[in-house]
Amino acid sequence: MPKSSRTRTAHHESGKAYRAALHDLQVELVKVQRHIIEHGHRVLIIFEGRDAAGKDGTIKRIVQHLSPRETRVVALGKPSDHDRASWYFQRYVPYLPAAQEMILFNRSWYNRAGVEHVMGFCTDQEYENFLGAVLQFEHMLIASGIQIMKYYLDISKGEQKARLLDRKTDPLKQWKTSPIDAVALKHWKDYTGARDRMLAATSSRESPWIVVRADDKRATRLNVIRDLISRLACPETDKHLASPDRSIVFPHDAAHAGRQQLAQ
Repeated sequence: MPKSSRTRTAHHESGKAYRAALHDLQVELVKVQRHIIEHGHRVLIIFEGRDAAGKDGTIKRIVQHLSPRETRVVALGKPSDHDRASWYFQRYVPYLPAAQEMILFNRSWYNRAGVEHVMGFCTDQEYENFLGAVLQFEHMLIASGIQIMKYYLDISKGEQKARLLDRKTDPLKQWKTSPIDAVALKHWKDYTGARDRMLAATSSRESPWIVVRADDKRATRLNVIRDLISRLACPETDKHLASPDRSIVFPHDAAHAGRQQLAQ
């Protein structure tokens, strides 16, 4: 078989295996949601990461077959003047989960530790105040019965560059482009420093950060879902399927600080 044909066949088989694995995991997610609804649980899942790290695509696969009544994706835009004049966490409070709900934040209050800090959209004092207060806020939510999971999607500089270029050239991805994209690579080292400080300062036993190596989109989606299933209590789930690859999805480790991509 010619090389090009073998490559296409391998790609097709890989795609087929991915779709089959995704289907099985989405079935398990439906079981998990049924358990959440039955027992009145409140679940909050936070997704952070570098620009173009794959948060949108991962979230889309998680919620694809879940009940829209009990599932919401929150992706807030630029804060208003009223938001800026209010307690920082106040704009997020109305979106917290009620009983039976699973809420996914596509970026969250951690904007202050990332883009706001790097781009100068907040003062140094506001940044330091946030780092000092966020775990107290999250621990209060956890004590009230909200289960919080925090995922940081990390990609290499070369992969980010390729994905940002793809956004510019693909007419179906134009909605993803933003002025921040244009300077993401320029501020790569600044974002690396901000990432390391955020993970170190805001990861606790009750509210830990889970890091995801996200250069491979398919592996990212499958393993994040596996990790979610493993962390969300549900007796009906297939625990064999809830076994993420720990070279892709793993708890934050301070020893990784300073690396261009975490856990290289």
